[in-house]
Amino acid sequence: MTTERIVGIGAGAKELATEDMTLNIGPQHPSTHGVLRLRLTLDGERISAAEPIVGYMHRGAEKLFEVRDFRQIIVLANRHDWLSAFSNELGVVLAAERMLGMEVPARAVWTRTLLAELNRVLNHLMFLGSYPLEVGAITPIFYAFRERETLQRVMEEISGGRMHYMFNRVGGLKDEVPAGWTARARTAVSEVRSRMGDIADLIMGNEIFRARTRGVGVLTQEQILQYGVSGPLARASGVDFDLRRDEPYLAYGELDVRVVTRQEGDCLARFECLLDQVYASLDLADACLDRLGELPPGPVNQRLPKVLKVPEGHTYAWTENPLGINGYYLVSRGEKTPWRMKLRSASFNNIQVLAELLPGNLVADMIAILGSMFFVVGDIDK
Repeated sequence: MTTERIVGIGAGAKELATEDMTLNIGPQHPSTHGVLRLRLTLDGERISAAEPIVGYMHRGAEKLFEVRDFRQIIVLANRHDWLSAFSNELGVVLAAERMLGMEVPARAVWTRTLLAELNRVLNHLMFLGSYPLEVGAITPIFYAFRERETLQRVMEEISGGRMHYMFNRVGGLKDEVPAGWTARARTAVSEVRSRMGDIADLIMGNEIFRARTRGVGVLTQEQILQYGVSGPLARASGVDFDLRRDEPYLAYGELDVRVVTRQEGDCLARFECLLDQVYASLDLADACLDRLGELPPGPVNQRLPKVLKVPEGHTYAWTENPLGINGYYLVSRGEKTPWRMKLRSASFNNIQVLAELLPGNLVADMIAILGSMFFVVGDIDK
């Protein structure tokens, strides 16, 4: 701790001493999105040091994977980022399928791609509604949830779940889509696209929101590379990288993936990236629906043995999750359970950069910066 002394000169002068203040934000403060703790050192109204402290919600998912078979671990995986459940499942099954040398039916590949993009839109809509709420705008969250409900209906119809879909299986999907579902999904995508302008106009035209976010919390490309920041946060700082285009998986290699980027790297740029990504994902969803309509009827999964054992070895699968790159390192000893399943979650890296990002900013801007980092605490603690 440092002490600064200021001496006044003149009649009645007296010594004044100021000391840095240490302030804890969280782990239950609303501004930290739940059980995240920030230990801030303040010099007056300005942050001089910041330390993100994680682990308050640790559920031990990686260890639980080791005592559950390859069907059971899907239920654990889809919960570490509860806003991206379908995408979380994908990483696990892709890793297992790679180890098995398994080819997934074409209908399953295209349906997975479609559902991954719908799940991406659902994730982004949550942050598009909640972030303005944190800087004082309450109305956008109602618009965002209206669009979320439109998409939730089709996701719930196909899987039976609203958040934890449990629709992926090793070898494909749980079931074929219901009769008429693709038409209802296309209608839902069209309705959401037609109403996204309401959210954009409401927020982007608000001068108070722009004043609170423009030029605030600038994240540099150097910081991104040092900390492994990925997803919309990295692309808002000009890092033009997206696994769907650069290392395609599922059906992305046959799609025109538009990568949304900005150069400013501030809170406003991160929000704009998220907003434009919704339009890009809706376009991808339409392209998947078009292709599904052209495919002949066929299976959506592979027939598996009663006890599924993955051959001995190891592999690493990574996916472009809504919040960034998720990695799944699978080690097998030929048993029905993984010997090790290590997760590389996007939110963990995205949060660690706060130690460099927050110092120098005002306390009043901390909430705007923190909200623009678009993280889920379960994705940090696993």
